[in-house]
Order: sequence, then C-alpha cells, then structure tokens
Amino acid sequence: MNLNLSRWCVKHRQVVYFFTVLIFLAGIFSFRSLGRSEDPNFVVRQMVISAAWPGATADEMQELVTSKLDKMVQATPDIDYITSYSRPGVSVVNVILKEQVPNSEVRKHWLEVRNYVNDHQSELPDGIYGPYFDDRFDDVYGNIYALTSDSFSKEDLRVKAEELKRQFYTVPDVSKVELIGEQPMNIYVRMSNTKLAELGLSLDSVTSAIRGETAMAATGTIDAKGDNVQIRVTGMTKALDEIRGILITQGGRTFRLGDIASVTQEYPDPPEPKMYANGKEAIGIAISMKDGGNNITLGHNLEKLTAKMKAELPLGMDLSQVANQPKVVEDSISEFTEGLYEAILIVLVVSLFSMGRQCGYVISVCIPLVLMGSFVGMYLMGIDLHKISLGALIISLGMLVDDAIVVVELMEVKMSEGMDRLDAATYAFKTNGMTLCFGTMITCASFLPIAFANSNVSEFAGSLFPVITITLMFSWFVSQTVAPTLGYEWIRPKIIEQESYDTPFYNRFRHLIDLCLSHRKMVIIGSLACLLGSMGLLTLVKQEFFPESVRPEVITELHLPEGAGIKESDRAMNTLMKAIDGDPDVDHYSAYIGKSSPRFILVLNPVQPRDNYAQLVTVAKDVKARERIAKKIDTIIKKELPEVTAYSKSIPLGPPKDYPVMFRVSAPTADLCRTYAAKVRDEMEKNPNVTMTIFDWMEKAPAVKIEIDNDRLKQLGLTRSTVASVLYANVSGYAFAEYYDGDQIRPLVFQLDKKDRNSLSDMEAITIPTASGSIPLSQVARITPTMENNMIWRRNLQPTITIGADVGKGVTGNDVAKTIWKDMKGLRESLPPGVTIAIDGPLESSTQATQYLLGPIPGMLVLMLILLMFQMKDIRKLFVILATAPLCITGIALGLLLFNAPMGVMAEVGSFALIGTVIRNSMVIIQQIDLHEASGMTPYEAVVEASLVRFRPIMLAALTTILGLVPMFASPFWNAMAIAMACGLTGATALTLLFLPTLYCTVFRITSTRSKNHSDLM
Repeated sequence: MNLNLSRWCVKHRQVVYFFTVLIFLAGIFSFRSLGRSEDPNFVVRQMVISAAWPGATADEMQELVTSKLDKMVQATPDIDYITSYSRPGVSVVNVILKEQVPNSEVRKHWLEVRNYVNDHQSELPDGIYGPYFDDRFDDVYGNIYALTSDSFSKEDLRVKAEELKRQFYTVPDVSKVELIGEQPMNIYVRMSNTKLAELGLSLDSVTSAIRGETAMAATGTIDAKGDNVQIRVTGMTKALDEIRGILITQGGRTFRLGDIASVTQEYPDPPEPKMYANGKEAIGIAISMKDGGNNITLGHNLEKLTAKMKAELPLGMDLSQVANQPKVVEDSISEFTEGLYEAILIVLVVSLFSMGRQCGYVISVCIPLVLMGSFVGMYLMGIDLHKISLGALIISLGMLVDDAIVVVELMEVKMSEGMDRLDAATYAFKTNGMTLCFGTMITCASFLPIAFANSNVSEFAGSLFPVITITLMFSWFVSQTVAPTLGYEWIRPKIIEQESYDTPFYNRFRHLIDLCLSHRKMVIIGSLACLLGSMGLLTLVKQEFFPESVRPEVITELHLPEGAGIKESDRAMNTLMKAIDGDPDVDHYSAYIGKSSPRFILVLNPVQPRDNYAQLVTVAKDVKARERIAKKIDTIIKKELPEVTAYSKSIPLGPPKDYPVMFRVSAPTADLCRTYAAKVRDEMEKNPNVTMTIFDWMEKAPAVKIEIDNDRLKQLGLTRSTVASVLYANVSGYAFAEYYDGDQIRPLVFQLDKKDRNSLSDMEAITIPTASGSIPLSQVARITPTMENNMIWRRNLQPTITIGADVGKGVTGNDVAKTIWKDMKGLRESLPPGVTIAIDGPLESSTQATQYLLGPIPGMLVLMLILLMFQMKDIRKLFVILATAPLCITGIALGLLLFNAPMGVMAEVGSFALIGTVIRNSMVIIQQIDLHEASGMTPYEAVVEASLVRFRPIMLAALTTILGLVPMFASPFWNAMAIAMACGLTGATALTLLFLPTLYCTVFRITSTRSKNHSDLM
C-alpha cells in the first residue's frame, strides 16, 4: 500500500483546515493552562534524621547515638551515602538515596528507613528524644514575608503572625505556611541556692509540687446506664498568679511559691534562632506552593491578600516581602518568552528572504502551528513552562522548519520545472517523506542521554527530550500535511530562464566538489586531522558544572569559631547589617541567626541549625549591583569581623553545591582527619586562584570537665542526677514542666538567680543543697577546663572533614579543582592506611553527571543504527553516515574557545544533539544520490548533483537553526549549549557537504565519469 499522506491532505483540504484551527485553539488553551515555575521540579533524595540527648558530649553522641543510627540506615537498600554530625546533645543523620531511584519510589524508601529505625529504637540509650524524621527536604518556600514593629512586643508579633498564617492557608495552591524567628516565651521560676538551703528545700521538691499543679491528668470514664461519661477535674493552673500561689510543703512547713521565688514570663536567654528584615527583628512567614500549582497565579492571589492584611494591621506593624518567587518566575518566563518570540521572528525573516514571499507564507503558518501543537503535548504530559521547557522550544524552533523547508523548496522547484501542482505538492512525501521522518526520529534520539541518564541532572533537564521530541515529530507531520496543502493553494511556479543549478554560484560549488573528489585522500586525511586537532582543543576549554544565575541575590554565610554562641552570631550579623543598610545598590535584605533561610528556591541547600552560624540574603537592584555589594560585604567582614570565616555567593543554576572547589578527607579518627585536612587546605591555598578556604568542622571548643567524687556523694546522700540538675539550673535553666496558654505550650524553667551563674570562675562556688545544708560544688567534684569536639561530621561511618574554597573571577571551580588535585598527587600517594582524600562538590557532580550521560549513549547509538539501517538498507551507506557524525566536534571546540564558554553539562547535551542533526543531513544527501542514480545518472554525477541539489535546503535549515539559537546566547544557563550547537552545526554543515561526497565515492569506489546528458537533476 503506497499511501501518500500529502496527496490525501491536499484532496481533503477542509479537513486539514479544520484541524489546523482546532490545534491553534487547543494550543492557546494549553498555553494558558500550563503551570509556571522558574526551574523544573526535581526530588531532593535526602532525609534528615535527628535525635537529642541532653547532657551528652559530641563524642558520646557519636559513639552511642549517631553511630547506631548510621548502621541502622545502612541496612536499607539503595542508599548512596550517609553523612552525619554530632554536637553536644544533638545527633543529625543525612541519608542520601542513589540518583537512580525513581521519583515514585523515593517515599517508599523513606518509609522503609523510618520502619527500620523505629524497629531498632531499643538499641539507643534511655532518655533519647527522637529519632525524628524529615523527608520533605525539598519543600520550596518561594514566598517569605516579614512582620516587623518598633513598638509592639515580640509576643504581640507572634500572635499577629499566627493570625496571618491562618489567613494564608485560605489562598488556593498554598501547601504549607511556617513561621520563622518567633521567640516563644518561657515561664521562669527563680530562686537562689541560699534560699533553697535555708528552707531545707531541694530542686525535686519544688519542681514536683509545681508539676503536680500544672500537668494534664487523665481521670477516666464511668459507665452510666450504657453511656460513657467522661470525668473532668478542674483547677489546673492556667495563670501566672495561680503558679505563684502554688504551695510547697517540706518538713511540716508550707511555703507559697511566690513568697520564696520569682515567677515571670520572659523570652529565652540565649534566644532561639532569629530573623531580621532590613535591620529590624522580624517574624518570617514562609509559604510553599502545592505540586502542580501556578506560581504566577499564586503570586497574584497573595498580592491581593497581603494588600488587605496591610490595611488591617495595627498602627506600628509592617508586613514586607523578602522572597517573591512568583515575580522571579514571571520575569524569567517573560525573558524566555521574549527569546522565543525573537527566535520565531528570526526564523520567519530568514524564511521569507531566502525562499521568497509565497514559500515564506507557508513557513510562517507552520511555525506557530507546530508551537501550538507542542503546547498541547506539554499540557497532556504535565510539563510546565520553565527555563528547561522554554529552552527546549527555542532549540527546536530552528530545527522544526527544516522539514517544511525541504517540502516547500522541492514543491517550488518541481512546479517551476512544469510538474502539475498536485504532483509537485505531494512529490516531497513520495521521495523524501520517510527519509525526513527517520531523520527526525534520529535527531530526537540524540537527546535520549539527558532523558535516561538516571541522575539529578537528567531529572532537572529531562524535559528537553519530550519537548523536543513532541515539537520535531509534530513538525514533520505538519510538513507532510499542512505545508503541501497550503503550498498547493499559495505557491505558483516561477519562470526559470536557465537550469536551476546552472548558475555561477552552483558552477563554482560543482567545481569545488570535483576538486575534492579528485583529491580524496587529502580531503579525508585533512578532515581527520581537523577532528583530532579539535579534540585536542577541547582539553583547553574551561570546565564548569552549571553556571551562576543572574538572580540579584547575594547569600553571605558567617561561620564563627566553634563554641561561639548565638549571641555572638547575632552581634556579628548586626555589624554587617549596619554597614550595608542604606546602600544604594541594595533593594532589601534579610538575615537569619542560628540557621539559614528556608529553601526559597529549589537549587538552594538549607544549612542545619548551629549557634555559630548566620546568613545574610541581600537582594541587589541588578546583577552589576550584586557584584558591587558582594565585594563590599567581603571588605566589611575582613575589616570589622576578622574572627569570622565568611563566604558570599550567588544562587547557582542546576543542582546545588556549597562551594566552587571542594575536597573531603576521611580517616579512622577525628584527630587524624584534622591533620590531613589541614594539609589539604595548605595545598589548596597554594593555588593563586583560591581566594578563601573553609572547613565544615575542624576546631575544638572550650568545655568544663566536672569529675564527681562518687564516694563523697554517697556520704552526703546525693546522686549524680541531683548534682547535674543543680548545675543545669545554675547554668541554663532546668525545664521541668509545661504551662498551657491558649494554643501555646510554654516550658516552665527552674533557674537559679543570675548572681549564682555569672562565669566559669564562679562554678566552684555553686552550692549543692543537702539534708544538712548547702555545700560548694568543689567539695564533691573537681572542675577542670578542657577542649572537646563541638562537632564531628562523618561520611559512611568515618570521621570526614570537607574543605571548601572560593575562586577568583575568570576561572571556573572545576578547572581549579582539577589543578589542585594534580598538585596533591604527592600528598595522596603518601597517605597512611585508612586515610582518603576525595574530590567533592561541583567537580564530583560534573564527573558523575558526565558518566550518567554517557550511560545511555550505547542504547542511543543502537537505536540510531536500527533506524538508519531500516532506511538505508546498506551497511556501506550506514558507515558513511556515521563517519560524518563526529565532524561537529571541530566547530564545537573552536566555538567554545572563541567565545570563552565552558564545557558543562548543558554544552555536552548540545553536543550529543548535533549528532542527530548531522546524521539527518547525511541521510538526505544519500537519499538524493539514490534518486539521481535511479533517474539514469552515473554514480559520479549522482554524487555531485545530489550535493548541489541539497546544498540550499541544508544551508537554509542550518541557518535557521543557528539564528534561532542566537537569543539563547544572552542566557547564562543556555549560553554554552547554544554556542556549542551553533558553532558545531556551522562546522559540521560545511564539512559534511564536502567530506560526505568524498567518503561516499571512496567507499563505493566511484570513478570520475559523467554521462552525456544529465539534465534531470532530480
């Protein structure tokens, strides 16, 4: 059955017109319905398990808690690696799944981790709080608001923030609303050791009496004639005055709590993690969007609600927005949409000028029709509009006109030669239809690696393959249906005064091909030399995982020395905020003390809470202002905060990494790990491009060791627990009960007067109440200052220190990391047993991403070979086509070097994509050779004339593709890919038109002979 699809469509034009209009309408609906986001969603395959054990040192937490949790987690399948850290009283385990785990299986794995850890919880020490599990590590809080006031209290702000939080939940598409930086009030019961001793009271007697009056107690039910009747006991203490009125009985005497102690409601000291907005202490309200929501619509709805909120706020309160992801998404999509419109205009102009008005009109209908069809496909597949899908459309735009150009150009030529309009309109499908179809499928197949690489990169950029496949396959369908139908109506034959390919230009090109065929060895060897030389040039191209974004944020991290408290972090941040306040380059800023900001963009990793950590998020007015303010911040820190290790960065594009250069050192012991981490740091600092280095942990922190005399304790009738409680009450305050205030649960904290807990020098004088009076701590314990581990990071059960570094302008982190790695060869070869140095950060991720991308290439090549063999049916033709594929490397290497663009993941994807385009061009030329031979030409004439006939459509297709990529040159994310594709295609097209005829004649042993009559070139 020889069905000619084009002929059927031309004969049933009304059907074609109907579906054309239908697709336009469906495309408009789909475009308006597509979700909007800045980046595509990808699952962060990380779970955080935490546990607390108050009183334990970091070493005790590591040995008794963290190590056990690590081993439990390791027993679960598909774990890539485990990192964990131990701090005094705190254990945190980060579980990272293998990138190959499908999205649909991630939650099942986390459930398995939960179940396994819970089943083995009995192996953990008594008194552990937790373990707690956080498997929603990838929630993005793209909208963050700050509630501030100069006149209202922190508690007033918290109450109002809770009210606003409830209102935000009423907005469609809102998933979660969290408060940041709130300072919950505690109830403090304070009295002195002296008073306790005078009255013969103990901590336990006082706290037990208070707990008995404030605790919720179950009272049961009774069965009253078949009805369950709940019994309720009233009188639970619900007010401060009631707490003050609690009676304490000891030795036959009764005391009113308010008479022997002060009872107050205060903010915690030291404070909880804090937030600032433009220098004012604030309560943040962070909002995340539901999966599949429209960011722009959510933003508009939030704008309406916050306008109403601001109008209703009490005088003196202010609500401002510090993170506005919908606005960023709207700007990003507008930028890419503008690039898409520019690309459409470029392609249309090229088509009109190069092919004439009539052919240009046909192309101008096909382009938007294909785009509308692509939007319908994206809508049906659930692909949102974001930088990847929009970029895929721009990449496709130059290629989607290739088939239409071939069809329309061939139609015009055949009409001019006198062929009937119907036969001319359907000739392309008859002679080239399936070749173009197979060529399009091969072009689509060249994007398979990014779709099936089974990695975070493929998940991030994976929509390239489906969007490009939808677009190109639909463009082929349109070129074989709509294009011939419109061409039949609009295109009229031109009057040709001379043979189409008997012009001065084509005669010169024919002579060039003859020259190449006369010097076959020279052409083939020269092409191979160009290929080998370009592969050498690729080693000179700088390497980069993903580029920086053009977002205006500067994120500055402050790392204070180990052991520094949250108050010191607060002081350092206030110094920095005062210095940038009012700077003309700053639009607004927010600061976070003791923890990082929420994940307000998917590619940003939050930092685990630490007292010696603070983060400043400065939003500059533009990218140039961002660079200036980053320099200013670094200068301020070096000048005014020399004790602080700081790092300023912009938001990355692609999967997140902490520093441009990273290495990690693992060893059996923490001290050995420190020794070699310091040596690695020294090697890194020798590199002139390294501007700063930082450890994730290194220093020990000051501590006080209290060695208790157990025999003396027994003589006095005391226990270790009693002494610990007294110390806790002296130093920090002893939380012993809860107080219920509306929906708030406030801790009741017993604390000794401040004069009893001023400094380390006063510790020996701390008094311990006994039955016969109070005694100083020095009588039952020896107090010794010491240094201890304040934090211990481990990776797969081994102590591990990660060393990060920033690099100067004009170099990439990957290039610097490679140089340092080579320079450390001597150190790496001299490591003792058990000590390892490994590459971390962007270079590790880039290497892994490349390996993952290479994984599907054998399958891609097999698929291409199958498609080629089905179409060509000749192993020699298959060889010729495959031999032309690497020719694009020449243009890629020269282009990246000329434009100083890096070879990163996206440039690699673009390079793979060119293979399909080059193969497609080669298929079209060889198919034309077959047509010429079938028409009676000699093999030599067929080769030469096929090159002439296919010159114009191939060059036009390449030109539209290259010019269609031009708008992407300005995008930091797509720049390297666009350059690689544009320059690679330029070089490959030029070489293919000369190299392929030469190689074809060589393989098929065609001699230079012509027939006497070869007027029919087609």
